Amino acid sequence: MNKIVSKEFLSEKVVKLVIEAPLIAKKRKAGHFVIIKIGQEGERIPLTISSADTTNGTITLIIQTVGVTSYKVAKLEAGDYITDLVGPLGQPTDIEKFGTVLCAGGGVGIAPLLPIVQALKLKGNKVLTVLAARNKDLIILEKEIKESSDEVVIMTDDGSYGTKGLVTNGMEEIINREKIDLAITIGPAIMMKFTSLLTKKYNIPTLASLNSIMVDGTGMCGACRVTVGGKTKFVCVDGPEFHAHEIDFDELLMRLNGYKEEEIQAMNNYTGTSK
Repeated sequence: MNKIVSKEFLSEKVVKLVIEAPLIAKKRKAGHFVIIKIGQEGERIPLTISSADTTNGTITLIIQTVGVTSYKVAKLEAGDYITDLVGPLGQPTDIEKFGTVLCAGGGVGIAPLLPIVQALKLKGNKVLTVLAARNKDLIILEKEIKESSDEVVIMTDDGSYGTKGLVTNGMEEIINREKIDLAITIGPAIMMKFTSLLTKKYNIPTLASLNSIMVDGTGMCGACRVTVGGKTKFVCVDGPEFHAHEIDFDELLMRLNGYKEEEIQAMNNYTGTSK
């Protein structure tokens, strides 16, 4: 079991937990994730490691409350324990000196983008970052992203902060005035689909970090399978990052929606609103 050291709400439905996990903190690299479970009979869910502190032996996880397990996590307080936590899992981000890198984060996808932005900057890249969300309250980690970016553009759907528009609007504005050597996109699958279509139009190599359904996290169950370049890949062991222009995003979206009815019913049962 792993103790929660601190808890902070970044917005109404996004919570930041700092958790004791010294071995994971020591081994973690940008792009790695963990799988957690709450309660002996709980569901296993993957969460990207937003940051790690090797001195204090802690990792930071940022969770958006969208389903039963995430709501249970959000109810935990400092001093409580995560029943099971395993990691670091997945393949780390390939960090090199690419030149100018355009990073795009949507909503809670900004959390896994942060360590990548930091690592890219430390490697000497010029980092241009676009943060996007439905409204101002859902823009997270702005200060931390700015500390490691040469420029940050903020887009909100309703215009409540930054510039009104979609993440692709902010990206295209930068693409039209900068030579981009690599793009990285993290966020909702539908967002990554359209950012990928944009960068493909401009022939910009692009990586997307996928958020498929996972169970065991070791490549055995096949729940996270996705088609990349016409071949079946497993997000948990082959990813989570893939060349975006090769990803079958329509298949990914279909699989992500495969248990929507069951998820809604589980949430209704949990909150006592089922009929």
